[in-house]
Amino acid sequence: MAEAPGRIRPLSADKGYDADWLRADLRKSGITPVIPGKRGRKRRIRHNKRRYRERWRIEATFNRLKDFRRIATRYDKLARNYASAAALTAIVAFWC
Repeated sequence: MAEAPGRIRPLSADKGYDADWLRADLRKSGITPVIPGKRGRKRRIRHNKRRYRERWRIEATFNRLKDFRRIATRYDKLARNYASAAALTAIVAFWC
């Protein structure tokens, strides 16, 4: 059965978000942090490497959309105009 939309289970982030207080807050909210520990950490942190490797898709998608100046700088004043521009940009970016 599919999960309810809007419910976050695992949250992937890079080493810049490695903080004990952040991990504790995420766990309190029922979210599993998938964040590798920083190199100089005294206690090693275990994380799901398979899930962590999948986060490149999200980063690549945002980087591809930011190639379009209108999306990167957000010239539109209204949210609906920006959303429609983002939708058109996504179509163009992934169609070509």
